[in-house]
Amino acid sequence: MTTPEAASRYEREHLESVRCAGTAIYNPLMKDHIDLPTIYGFNNGGRADWWEACALAEDGTELAGHICSSEAYMPADLGCLEGTSPYKHEAYQAHYPHGYKMEFVPSDKIDAHEKLKSLFTKPKG
Repeated sequence: MTTPEAASRYEREHLESVRCAGTAIYNPLMKDHIDLPTIYGFNNGGRADWWEACALAEDGTELAGHICSSEAYMPADLGCLEGTSPYKHEAYQAHYPHGYKMEFVPSDKIDAHEKLKSLFTKPKG
């Protein structure tokens, strides 16, 4: 167990380490980025120190999840940032072998994000 001060310092250091990271894109066919499907990362709820990060494909398929102590870690833990969590991209590439782009939607922006909100009600199958 860590102290709140140490957790806060570690989070600040993490945010600084990924500050300049670009959005992760897999584009083996060199398509225009606008034509690539999007995988959305977001905070799917939870409680203090036990937040569920989730990655959804544009078709509504859940591709990955991760438990995080803070939303600040989610973009990297889901691989939404360039050079982070390469093992998550195995599932992403299996679903979208011809390419995709990542987008992390912070929890305070979900209500205004029509595309992501539409995936919550999209029928599966």
